[in-house]
Amino acid sequence: MTQRALDSSGEHNSGTSRQTMIDAGAELDPVHPVEPPPPAHRAGGLTTAEVAERVARGEVNDVPVRSSRSLTEIVRANVFTRFNLIIGVLWVIMLFVAPIQDSLFGFVIVANTGIGIIQEWRAKKTLDSLAVIGEAKPTVRRDGVAAEISTHEIVLGDVIELGPGDKVVVDGTVAEADSLEVDESLLTGEADPVLKRSGDTVMSGSFVVAGGGAFTATKVGREAYAAQLAEEASRFTLVHSELRSGISTILKYVTWMMVPTAIGLVISQLVVKDNNFKDSVARTVGGIVPMIPEGLVLLTSVAFAIGVVRLGRKQCLVQELPAIEGLARVDVVCLDKTGTLTEGGMDVTEVRPLNGSDEAYVERVLRNFGSSDPRPNASLQAIIDAYPADEGSQGNGGQGAWTVADAMPFSSARKYSGAAFTEADGVSSAWLLGAPDVLLADGDPVLTDIEQLNQQGLRVLLLARAQGELDAPDVAAGATPTALVVLEQRLRPDAAETLRYFADQNVATKVISGDNAVSVGAVAGKLGLAGAENTLDARRMPTDPDEMATAMENNAVFGRVTPQQKRDMVAALQSRGHTVAMTGDGVNDVLALKDADIGVSMGSGSEATRAVAQIVLLNNSFATLPSVVAEGRRVIGNITRVATLFLTKTVYSVLLAILVVCTQVEYPFLPRHLTLLATLTIGVPAFFLALAPNKERAQPDFVRRVMRYAIPSGTIAAAATFTTYLLARHHYSGAGALEAETSAATLTLFLVAMYVLAIIARPYTWWRIGLVAAMGLGFLIVLVVPWLQDFFALKLVGTTMPWTAVGIAVASAVALEFVWRWVGRRFRA
Repeated sequence: MTQRALDSSGEHNSGTSRQTMIDAGAELDPVHPVEPPPPAHRAGGLTTAEVAERVARGEVNDVPVRSSRSLTEIVRANVFTRFNLIIGVLWVIMLFVAPIQDSLFGFVIVANTGIGIIQEWRAKKTLDSLAVIGEAKPTVRRDGVAAEISTHEIVLGDVIELGPGDKVVVDGTVAEADSLEVDESLLTGEADPVLKRSGDTVMSGSFVVAGGGAFTATKVGREAYAAQLAEEASRFTLVHSELRSGISTILKYVTWMMVPTAIGLVISQLVVKDNNFKDSVARTVGGIVPMIPEGLVLLTSVAFAIGVVRLGRKQCLVQELPAIEGLARVDVVCLDKTGTLTEGGMDVTEVRPLNGSDEAYVERVLRNFGSSDPRPNASLQAIIDAYPADEGSQGNGGQGAWTVADAMPFSSARKYSGAAFTEADGVSSAWLLGAPDVLLADGDPVLTDIEQLNQQGLRVLLLARAQGELDAPDVAAGATPTALVVLEQRLRPDAAETLRYFADQNVATKVISGDNAVSVGAVAGKLGLAGAENTLDARRMPTDPDEMATAMENNAVFGRVTPQQKRDMVAALQSRGHTVAMTGDGVNDVLALKDADIGVSMGSGSEATRAVAQIVLLNNSFATLPSVVAEGRRVIGNITRVATLFLTKTVYSVLLAILVVCTQVEYPFLPRHLTLLATLTIGVPAFFLALAPNKERAQPDFVRRVMRYAIPSGTIAAAATFTTYLLARHHYSGAGALEAETSAATLTLFLVAMYVLAIIARPYTWWRIGLVAAMGLGFLIVLVVPWLQDFFALKLVGTTMPWTAVGIAVASAVALEFVWRWVGRRFRA
């Protein structure tokens, strides 16, 4: 735990330092009706003894940072499904009435469910460990010392410090306010920041956009306003996604089809046909089991879970699992320049005095400006590094020290900060530091020089002397330009490669920044962003949503963007049907991150951005984003592929059962036959295909995309299989005829299903070809090895029907190829 003493350097509250308030025992509102702390400790925080008393009383902020599913919940979710219930009942029946090989489907389900539990447990542990790494630690005063502690260690009455970007973690009352502006939009929907003064209430879930201060915790734990909302928002979830809702829709329709079909099959096999009872039961179960696409839900959960584990290894925290799916569908990425394309730090390259200003005096102003803000942003930190504050009471050149009379922290909405000083000779002065094109009037000749610097990708701040008080609403009007501060931004070494990746993947990139548009465009141009020359100053951005959407689509770089405009820009793109991802690390990005389809925050970003983002890059590397996109595309694209396999089986199983009921014949298959077919043509291949690389951008309408292929494929497979079965019934007679008929029908169904697998495995790679070949070889081994023939009751009799079965399968393959190509052209998704 890092600690820092509360000193008075640069920390002012209406001219009074925080340490002075602590020493004076400044009065704060009582924290708790029982045993309030002595006044001497209120501004300085609780004592260790008082903290211990509150912990003993249970007055602790015990809301977990993350609420992931417990092992019990994971087991329950994977085991207690309606399809597992159906299969479990059928499995028990088969264990009593048939040989063990007809009960293999039950063991497969047990194994698959076990795999699903293990993978999701691994994902849970990964998420929980990453959540601890990414947990924000508020600064709390105790025993007169400020220290970072975990959120759950906060107790009632703690004094918690606030600065720009900090989230208010519990409810409280403001104890100190230094131009403290709080954004409560996540709670109220109101985007305008609220100025807080001592004694005002702050609510958990809000965050600081400017200024600083401290507040006293008055409600902790589940009593805090946003505690339950925050807990629910960060819950480990697998359900709210188009993919999973699509699968649920499919399963609902499958259930509706399965129930009447299964009833008809039971009546047909047990009542109408006068066969051996146990054999009839086995064939009835053999007809019902393959209708259930039980592996599809499992495989989806496993794919998501493995995706979380893979991303976790790259220090990427997925706060909501559907974010993996969402990024796979993204077609526009909005980037905040600072912290994303550039590193957080900057360097002062030049200070250029204006209007005959004295260079030494300008330097002195800059030295003292840095001490006016206890929480400087990146630009001011660069100035502090270049012009550190004077040490001791003597200033530069033997002059006396300046004192800070007032300060106005930087706000991304107004684009400048301010400080007022009492100089060594007693003269008062007020200064503004910020965007030149905001502080200067249009047409000012200085803007021409600034434009040239911006075109080089340099960032320029204007130091101007204000004429009135800092808190005047028109303080920027009439300010006298004094100097230009030229800053050079440090480009992220991996940014150019990441931008190229998005370009290759047909993902449009929009750079949205609060900086000068020309400067941002120059930076983007250095990184090779296509369209970087198309820049737009957001102050000239149309306000009409439709016109704004057009401007967003026609330009790539936007400067001087306010936080509210970022939010509007995201909404404008979404209105045109785009799936938008927004990256950022500052409080000015929070509104846009929250409204974007996918919000991505840097791990070093403000606590507020991490709270609303679905994905947090804990390693602060923009280069991790392509891995996240690729993982999403792999999961969604591959699940779409394998879903076609599972649902093709469901379609042909339902149609075969209907044909059997209508023609009043024995069901051609035992459970062991369909277990073998499902394992070789679906189960094993689907596992490998679901984890394979896939760079295709995910498309909408999951159900339509899957069923447009599954229905015709299943129909062709059912027709081919039943045709072979009927021909075999006329060809074979006498003892063993049913087994021969089943074997011929099994051969046709396997070959047709293998061709569906071969189509889905495209485009071919060496391992995909090997996978399909291995499955074919496995079936061939079953046909030629005697004990496997007996185990699976598969033996081809004669040559006429086996070759007829092969011929029907070949004709079906031609039909499949034609139908798949026709569907691909006719029903483009």
